[in-house]
Amino acid sequence: MKVDHNSGIPLYIQIESVLRRDIESGKYDDGSYLPREEHLANILGVSRNTVRQGISKLVNDGLLKRTRGKGTVVVNKTITTRLAEWHSFRSEMQDKGIKLKNYFSHTEMVNAPAEVCKILKIDQRQKLLKLERLHGDENNPFVFFVSWFHPRIGITKNEDFSKPLYTILEDKYSVKPCCSEEELDAIEAKEPVSGYLQIEENKPILFRKRVVLDAGDRPIEYNLGYYRSDKFRYSIRFERKS
Repeated sequence: MKVDHNSGIPLYIQIESVLRRDIESGKYDDGSYLPREEHLANILGVSRNTVRQGISKLVNDGLLKRTRGKGTVVVNKTITTRLAEWHSFRSEMQDKGIKLKNYFSHTEMVNAPAEVCKILKIDQRQKLLKLERLHGDENNPFVFFVSWFHPRIGITKNEDFSKPLYTILEDKYSVKPCCSEEELDAIEAKEPVSGYLQIEENKPILFRKRVVLDAGDRPIEYNLGYYRSDKFRYSIRFERKS
C-alpha cells in the first residue's frame, strides 16, 4: 500500500482509491477490520487526518463502517431487493448493475408435490414443468430457485432459460405476470442447497415462497427461492392511507 506524494491528486483521494480497490478485490473479508488510522498514516507517510478523510468517503458509500472503540470494519456486501418493486430477478439485478451469472439450469417434467398442486389448483396426476436455476455473480452463486408452472401455459423444457423468464412467458406464451404473493422465512441450509450456494450446512439462509398470478388472479408459477443471507436482504415499504 502506497501513495504518490509527488502526484497532483490529493493524498486523501489516493488513499480512498487504494482502500476501495483492496476492498473490492477481496483483500479484506466482509466483517474484517482495517488497520488502525495511526498505522495507515505511518505506512503511507501522511497525517492521521488525511487517512481519516480518505476513509470517510468509503464510509459514506457504505463500504466501511466505523465502530466505536474497535475501529473501521468492512461492511458485508448485501443486495437489497424491495417487495414493493417486484419484477423479474434478472431485470432487478441488471437495474442494480450486477452482472448475473447462470451457474446451471435444469428442467424436467414431474408429478409435483401436493403443496404445489394445491397452490396451482391442479390434479396431482398432471405432470408439470419443474425448473431449477442457480444464479450468482462472477465470484460465487448466491440464490437457488425452484419453479413449477401451471400446465395451461404450455411452456416446455426446450426454452432458453438463460433469458429473462417473464419475458419468455409474455413474448412467446402471451402470459403476463401481474402480481405475486410471498412468504419470507429464515431457515437452515440443507443439502443439496447448501452445496449449491457454497456455504456450510445448517447456516442460516433467507427462504422465500412466491406464487405468481396473472391479471385474472390465476396462478402461473409457484417458486421457491433460497438466498445466501450474507448477500441478500429484503426491504418492505408500507404507506399509510389517508
